[in-house]
Amino acid sequence: MRALTVTPGSTDSLRLRDLPEPPENEGQVLVEALAVGLCGTDIEIIKAEYGEAPPGQDFLVLGHENLGRVVAAPPASGLEKGDLVVGIVRRPDPEPCKACAAGEWDMCLNGNYTEHGIKGLDGFARQHWRADADAMVKLGSGLEDVGVLLEPTTIVAKAWEQINRIGQRAFFDPHTAVVTGAGPVGLLAALLGVQQGLEVHVFDVVTDGLKPQLVRDLGASYHSEPLPESGLKPDVLVECTGVTQVVLDALKCRDQDAITCLTGVSGTGKQTKVDVGALNREEVLMNGVVFGSVNANRRHYDAAAQALAKADHDWLRRLITRRIPLADFADAVQHRSDDVKVVLDLTH
Repeated sequence: MRALTVTPGSTDSLRLRDLPEPPENEGQVLVEALAVGLCGTDIEIIKAEYGEAPPGQDFLVLGHENLGRVVAAPPASGLEKGDLVVGIVRRPDPEPCKACAAGEWDMCLNGNYTEHGIKGLDGFARQHWRADADAMVKLGSGLEDVGVLLEPTTIVAKAWEQINRIGQRAFFDPHTAVVTGAGPVGLLAALLGVQQGLEVHVFDVVTDGLKPQLVRDLGASYHSEPLPESGLKPDVLVECTGVTQVVLDALKCRDQDAITCLTGVSGTGKQTKVDVGALNREEVLMNGVVFGSVNANRRHYDAAAQALAKADHDWLRRLITRRIPLADFADAVQHRSDDVKVVLDLTH
């Protein structure tokens, strides 16, 4: 079978390989891969900035955002041939910490988890893959065109869950939410905010094109000016860029008792001058909360599936700006200015 692979730590190693069919010890359920989404993590792995091959091999099959169709499953698995499924990316520590043992591998305490297509496990960019039934999520047949968006949606499903849980610390009646960044994660964060009945504002640097239109068609407001210039003081802020100045603005431009969730991962090595005293003073006196959120566990996959099921599917389809056959993978990893989500089609 064909698989898209890299050699971790080596640049210019992205290529298609012909691999054997996945062995049964990988899992009881055999899945035909339909699609794999590409994101910044994949690009970092391709650039040899990250990535870890499974034990005993020198290459890593890429792909963590995924969608597949069941080929064969045990009778008691709850799955049948033809079911749409998404594989869960992160798997718990083999000797689980307390968080992993509780089913919250996204909160792993010791870092010994594995991740398909990222860390120690082959990914889903191969024509067939296997996993056990409890390591995948079943989707309704109506999500076949957009189900590959499930994994990025889990990231913001967790973010919103944590925001709402933190809000229960005291009286909290949010009305306004700001999302910084109109990439796939930012747009999906905005979707979930709108689904909760919030007035949502999305900030990005582009002034026209698909991203502003997607935001407006969602019923949210789009802004291309910096957050401080907008005058907004949101109750909730979801930061999805990792851009240093945007993160700092997100920490400063909030209302009393506001909650800020950081999901964008910043690069390192650049220094920024910050008045830490002023930042701390404001945080304390305004009862502010700032927290980071990464990855997702099964309940976030289930919540994300529900969010996609009730979303406008035409709107979701527009997030996928390019669908590229697997054989043309080199084109898929070349960024275009109008890209939102690029998807590899593994059926062609």
